[in-house]
Order: sequence, then structure tokens, then C-alpha cells
Amino acid sequence: GGKVIMTSNLHTNGTSRVAEAIADIDCSHVMLLQGDEPLLLPRHIDEFAMNVSKKPFGDAWNATGPIEHHEELDRHSFVKCTVSKNNRILYCFRRSPCYSDFDVQMSFTRKILGIIAYRKDFLLELNKLPPAPIEQVEFIEQMRIIENGFNLESVPVSQSLPSVNEPQEADVVLEYINKNTEQRELLESISNLKMLHE
Repeated sequence: GGKVIMTSNLHTNGTSRVAEAIADIDCSHVMLLQGDEPLLLPRHIDEFAMNVSKKPFGDAWNATGPIEHHEELDRHSFVKCTVSKNNRILYCFRRSPCYSDFDVQMSFTRKILGIIAYRKDFLLELNKLPPAPIEQVEFIEQMRIIENGFNLESVPVSQSLPSVNEPQEADVVLEYINKNTEQRELLESISNLKMLHE
């Protein structure tokens, strides 16, 4: 029942693809759910949307979760960020630029999760800007926001769910679904709904 919009095959990231898709849609904000986060639940999306609605005049918002293990700081397959006391994302990275102890880093370092929202007018303007230097070399599209001096706000969630950034991580996600009652029940309800419509 969803509406599908075909976009160009020339996009290099999700931000520009979404900007094209929503250009003619009448809305004030847009939320991007990335496909590498298959374990996001409806409640995560609702909580995120509620946070955005509390500060609707911001530029952009990104869900972030806790880093749980020291080795994750240097795992290049997913993006981390440093966050200020007022939840502003200051910098995004793949390998930690910090030398402080892990316990100290955990007070200001979080994992970037695959839910990001923009004010529509801001997204359309952002998409017109050329790729920023750090964005290009680190392959982190959020850095275009930060490098151009705009505000990217962290929307903290209490748990970092497994995501699929490398092929072998698909097995980790499947194992998580099998062990987690909430995930399993949601998947079963989707399967049952699909069968009803067939």
C-alpha cells in the first residue's frame, strides 16, 4: 500500500536520493530510514519523530546509540560521532581520533544509527552544496552538514541494535531476531498480514 517514487541511478548516497524523491511532496520534514538497520522497530521511529517535533526548527537530526565495546571505536564499517552536552553532533568518524580512556570516550561518543531527519527546505539546500572534504575522504554524508556549519542533533536511543554493514553481519541480525521476542513477533505479524493479502 505504500507509494513508490523512482529516482535517478546516479545518486552516490541516500541523502541526495531522498532529496530528489521529496522535492515535489508537500511536507515540512522528512525522515530517512536506512536499509542497513533492519531491526528498527515502529516504536523507535515514533520516539524519533516525537523528538524531532519538539525542536522543529532545527536543521537535521540523527539517532545515536551507545558504544558497548572498546573495539567498536576502530571498527570502520559503521560511523561513530562525538556529541556535546546539548546533544549537538560535533564530528563523525570511522576510527576514533581520541586518545582518552574508553570509559571517558563513552561519555561523548556514540554510534550513528540509520534514522536521520531533515527540515525539507534544509535538505533541498544541503543537496545543492558540493560534497565536503571530510565527507568525501571518510564516506560520511553527515559531515556535509557539520562541515558547512549547520546543526546536526543527536537523538539518543538506549540501545544500539545490530546493523548490516558487512555481509557477515547479516547472520548476527538473524540470530538477534531468533532470540528477541519483540523482533520475532513483529516479523510474524508482517508475514501474517502478507498472507492475508495474497
